[in-house]
Amino acid sequence: MQKKFSYPVKVDELNQNEYRYIIDAAPEELEDIRQILKVEKVEKFSAEIFLKLNIKQHLLRVWGNVRAVLALQSVISLNIFSKKYDIPFELLYDTKSTYRDMKEKELGIYDDEPDIIENGTIDLADLALEQIALNMEDYPRDEGEVFDYAKYNDQPEEKQSPFSVLQKLKK
Repeated sequence: MQKKFSYPVKVDELNQNEYRYIIDAAPEELEDIRQILKVEKVEKFSAEIFLKLNIKQHLLRVWGNVRAVLALQSVISLNIFSKKYDIPFELLYDTKSTYRDMKEKELGIYDDEPDIIENGTIDLADLALEQIALNMEDYPRDEGEVFDYAKYNDQPEEKQSPFSVLQKLKK
């Protein structure tokens, strides 16, 4: 499938100026985004992204905001509802490192290493989509919806002490 929603930027063509990109998805791109995010409908998708290259340190700083309005299906009522997202983000890329370099480094669990740029290009559309995907709920539900466990539970709830439960496990 050919991606319609793509905004590639070649890092080699950047200098140390600050760059500002405005991405506003066209109607034909909204369908592509809907398929990628696997939602009912994408009503609006836009992003304001800034880039700043530090040539001496070989670092590219990327930050901005992603805004979207998505139609989601509630896991409780199965109704379709709209949800607005406004997500600020900041990323750091190493312009010289490769995956091989990263493999050779011994990183701890709390080490925060910059991301790697593949083929000298970053896709701003992919960055924006990633931010939305990371902030979407796994089990969406409309505001104020609460699952009523008692309504779907066949067995009456009985009070048990934690020790009686452990006793049953021991048998």
